[in-house]
Amino acid sequence: MAAPVFRFAPSPNGELHLGHALSALTNQEMAATIGGRLLLRTEDIDVTRCTPEFEAAILNDLAWLGMAWEEPVRRQSEHFGEYETALERLKQDELVYPAFMSRGEIRGAIMEHEASGKSWPRDPDGAPLYPGTDKKMSKRERQRRIDSGAPFAWRLDTAEALARLPGELNWREWTDGAMTATADIAANPQQWGDVIIARREIPTSYHLSVVIDDALQGVSHVVRGLDLYFATSVQRLLQQVLGLPQPSYFHHRLVLGPDGRKLSKSQRDTGLAALRKAGETPETVRAMLGL
Repeated sequence: MAAPVFRFAPSPNGELHLGHALSALTNQEMAATIGGRLLLRTEDIDVTRCTPEFEAAILNDLAWLGMAWEEPVRRQSEHFGEYETALERLKQDELVYPAFMSRGEIRGAIMEHEASGKSWPRDPDGAPLYPGTDKKMSKRERQRRIDSGAPFAWRLDTAEALARLPGELNWREWTDGAMTATADIAANPQQWGDVIIARREIPTSYHLSVVIDDALQGVSHVVRGLDLYFATSVQRLLQQVLGLPQPSYFHHRLVLGPDGRKLSKSQRDTGLAALRKAGETPETVRAMLGL
């Protein structure tokens, strides 16, 4: 029987902080608990913000923490062809559509709607859902706009994708880091509306690339922060319509800053490099994280 496969997948668009350390170390400890493998992946599809310098810093920070992972490291920017193949399948199955509305047009549609006293639905992150008016556009008009060079993004037709499923959509969630029990969680991708699957200039998005990577790398256990808990619904839908394997999930607690918010890469006082420079050790970092 194949060993379980875990992965830690940071984006090299900034320095690692305590929240990343918690996720990396939790992956390592859970993998060790059940004799699993640990992979490292750099999620660098945003080629304008992700840099080799940040990637080198990530590797340095992880090595300092005592992390060990299998080589080679998968870089998403080297696999756009694989994501494009999946996107083409979604196009052929008519599960995505080109969305041309600009941010200003979206805001205008929402303001007009709310002016009537009605609220506009928002996703779990608080962003307004896409109006979806492009779905009514004829194929001829869509192609005319694409050929003219109009900017657009490929969005998932969530309602159509759900309609094609043979049954209920859910995922298996480990209830604790010791992996003593699981619970079946009902997925609700509708709360995200028609999410972006790819852009004109980049044939993928976070949601698409992560499910393709996990499938190709044989990832069986996805361990990440609670901030991505609701995103699992979208990824489970993509796994189903693309015929990909279903991993199990564990969403660990978040490390919060003094203001009670999730740490971000802009909070340099919690960066691992800054902590190391201040004299902290891997052991004291673990203590800060309660590990």
